[in-house]
Amino acid sequence: MTLETTELPSNNRIPGNMAIWVGILSEMTEFALMFIVYFIAKVHNPAFFADGPLRLNTTAGVLNTLILLSSSYFVVKAMMAIRQGRIDTCLRWLWLAVGAGGAYLVIKFFEYQWNASQGLASDTDIFFTVYYYTTFNHLLHVGWGSGAILWAIMGIRMGGVTQQNHQGLEAVAVYWHMIDLAWIVIFPLLYVLR
Repeated sequence: MTLETTELPSNNRIPGNMAIWVGILSEMTEFALMFIVYFIAKVHNPAFFADGPLRLNTTAGVLNTLILLSSSYFVVKAMMAIRQGRIDTCLRWLWLAVGAGGAYLVIKFFEYQWNASQGLASDTDIFFTVYYYTTFNHLLHVGWGSGAILWAIMGIRMGGVTQQNHQGLEAVAVYWHMIDLAWIVIFPLLYVLR
């Protein structure tokens, strides 16, 4: 019985590729602008931003936070598996990540339905305008990220993503972590802080 070693990226190489980092920089800039809008709107409309989080379905926000944190763990485990050449294990972890992305989207759909039944729409007040713009934008990113993970799964199954050649999967993993990082900021801003 031999122990398999984990091949780690060399210290002089950034995971993924330059294109994904340019994309991540542009996406993080977009989210940063949304956060700036949030703080400007909150300063000028403190009552709406004090009341808004109380009217949201916090359970949905907490569930989605747990799901996205779990999905990041799944992606990390997938990266560890591909570096060890454990292809089937990598695929299982990636399918779990796709499942988590799908669960996020389903919960967000029902959350929006619940909001509508409570009379909460994007034109309810400035808080809900910011809430819907930010969370819908994030929802789109989760959808794109889930699609990217499916692309990586196809690449692995077709033999293009391997233990020796997994830079594309690294790029997908880095993008997925950016999506989770954005949610870690969005959740307290919209669901917790008053």
